[in-house]
Amino acid sequence: MEGIGLKIFGAFLTAILAFTVGMFYGGLRRKITARVQNRVGPPVYQNFIDLMKLQGKQTNIAHGFMGHMAPMWIIIAAMTVLMFIPILHNGLWFDNLTFKGDLIFILYMMVFGSLGMALGAGQSGNPNSAIGVTRGLSLMVGYEIPFVLSLVAIMIQFHTTSLQDLMNYQYQTGRWIILDNPFAFLAALMSSLGMFRYSPFDIVGAPAELASGPVSEFGGKYLGTMMTGGSVFAFIKLVLIVDIFLGGAGNVHMSGLAGTLIGLGELLLKTFLLYMIPVFIGLVSPRFRTEQAIRFFWKWPTFFGILAVIWAVLHPVGS
Repeated sequence: MEGIGLKIFGAFLTAILAFTVGMFYGGLRRKITARVQNRVGPPVYQNFIDLMKLQGKQTNIAHGFMGHMAPMWIIIAAMTVLMFIPILHNGLWFDNLTFKGDLIFILYMMVFGSLGMALGAGQSGNPNSAIGVTRGLSLMVGYEIPFVLSLVAIMIQFHTTSLQDLMNYQYQTGRWIILDNPFAFLAALMSSLGMFRYSPFDIVGAPAELASGPVSEFGGKYLGTMMTGGSVFAFIKLVLIVDIFLGGAGNVHMSGLAGTLIGLGELLLKTFLLYMIPVFIGLVSPRFRTEQAIRFFWKWPTFFGILAVIWAVLHPVGS
């Protein structure tokens, strides 16, 4: 019973951590963007204020069953994926529900948020929403191919589909997987640029063209729920890359509260540095057209993904 209680407590803390970090990173991006554009910009906690205002508003427009379900679909998909990603190695409460084969499960579940958005926005009848959804699904086809190739390469090379096994390997050997298969890391990193949908891949929202795209007809609590789900998904994508390629986070030689706090500090440092890559690329890049974005992912990222698979076959690790 005590173990179940710790799992529940850990799941609660994981959700709070993912929400807080994701929202804070989003606010930090707004601040950095403003400073680069010679503006003061909003405070880094502005996203929290916006969310509270959205949750306090009433929505009088309804777009049918899927219009109600789309925000819930996104947040449920985000929380489900989050619960199966180990946040810390040797942490007190952050092992979560990892199991053999969780990488395959995560690959499937990460698509569900976009599908929920597509169904909800499609029912609104707004052409901007429909165009945004079409662009989003097309973009997903572009970046999912190299991303899946990178993860398949890791599964082949290490003979496992478990995130926990990959983290254990890195802690036992003291060697990050980025050194064992740098091509897989490059493919995953370049694919993540499309997942964050910052410029030059901000074709889904495209405020100047589509009035925010799929979320055009959503406001109040609906928009606030989508904002929460998007923040959690941002945290998930960062932690996933850290766990697979950058050794994860956590101190194997120190347990208890002290080890957990040190591990959280390591996690925040690694995810922050990763997050700055799409942020700074977005600051200096104009928006691609849809076909340009897809063409980009089917060139270099896919090339690195194929190289990663070949490298994995030629340099197997593990048993």
